[in-house]
Amino acid sequence: MQAVTTLKKPEIDLVYPISEPPAPGTITAVVPGVYWLRMPLPFVLNHINLWLLEDGDSWTIVDCGFATDEARGCWEQIFARHLGGKPVKRVIVTHFHPDHIGLCDWLCERHGLMPWMTKAEFLQAHAVRKRVAGTEADCLRDLMKRHGLDEVRLKWIDLRDNLYDSGVPQLPRAHRRIRDNENIVIGAHTWRVIVGHGHSPEHASLHCAKLGVFIAGDMLLPRISTNVSVWPVEPEADPVGDFLDSLSRYATLAADTLVLPSHGLPFYGMRARIDALCEHHRSRLERLTRACVTPQSAADSLPVLFDRKFDDHHLLFAMGEAIAHLNYLMHRGTLHRQVNDRGNYLFQRTEHS
Repeated sequence: MQAVTTLKKPEIDLVYPISEPPAPGTITAVVPGVYWLRMPLPFVLNHINLWLLEDGDSWTIVDCGFATDEARGCWEQIFARHLGGKPVKRVIVTHFHPDHIGLCDWLCERHGLMPWMTKAEFLQAHAVRKRVAGTEADCLRDLMKRHGLDEVRLKWIDLRDNLYDSGVPQLPRAHRRIRDNENIVIGAHTWRVIVGHGHSPEHASLHCAKLGVFIAGDMLLPRISTNVSVWPVEPEADPVGDFLDSLSRYATLAADTLVLPSHGLPFYGMRARIDALCEHHRSRLERLTRACVTPQSAADSLPVLFDRKFDDHHLLFAMGEAIAHLNYLMHRGTLHRQVNDRGNYLFQRTEHS
C-alpha cells in the first residue's frame, strides 16, 4: 500500500473525459472494449481503479483490489451483471501492493487461472507476506533507527497491525511471467508491457497504441504523487532516480494518450503531468541540498520535505521518501554520508556542490 502526498504546484491543466467514477459493483466504458471498475479501500485513500478488458469470447482483469468482503461483493455483482456470460481468461497484476494483488488468489481460484505479472513483483509479494528477505520488522526498525528515527516513534513498528496479511489473505503459488516490452494480445488489440521502477521492484503498466490508452497503475497519478521510498531489502537503492527514468519512458508515448491511473480519474495531459512530477522531485532535491549545509538525518529532513506531520503509519512512508531523496543526492555526489557517534547516518553537502 502506498502513501501519497498531494502535489499542489505547479498547477497544470488536465482533461478528465469522465467526471464521475463508476458506482461500486458497476462498470463504465472508457474506450471501446476497456471498462473502468472502482473498488473501496479501508484507508484515507479510499478507492482503487481496476480495469476489465474485452478479450474476444472472454475477459481480462487488470488488478484485483484489497481483500475485503465489500470488494468481494463488488466483484460478485460485476460477474453476475456485466460479463455477458463470458468467462475470465486472464488476471494481470501491475505490482505487489495489497490494493492491487489482494484478491488475486480469490479471483484466480474462482476462474482456474494463474496471474500474469512480472517475476520481481510475484516474488516480492511472497517475501512480504512471509516476512522474509529483509521485510521483517526488525530490519525495518534497524533502517529507520539508522536514519535517525527516535525510540518513541520506532515502537509502533512492532505494535502496528499486519496490513499486508489482512489485505492479502492468500497468494497464488505460481504465475505467468510478463516482461518489459512484451506484447500481449487481448481481443482485437495489442498491449505493450512497460516496466517502471521506483515505486515497486518491477511495476507493469500497459500501453495500447491503437486505442491510445495507457494503464498506468500507480506510476502516473493525476493529483497525488507516487510514493518513492527506500526499504530495508535494498537500503542503498536510488528509487527517485529509477522513478524519474521511468517517467522519461512514458513521456515518449503520444501526447494525446488517455491515462488510466489506479487512483483518481482517467485523464489527458500525460506530458504536463510528467513535467509536474519531475518538477516536484527537483524542488524537493533542491530544498534538501540547501538544508544539508549542516549534517541532516532523514528524520531531521522531514520538515524540509513535507509541510505536515504524520501519524505513525504514514511516518514510515515519509521516512522512506526522505531516505530515497537523500540517497539520490548521495549517489550523484551532491551529498556525502557520514556516521555519528550514535551510529546514525547524517548527510551533508560536499564542498563542490
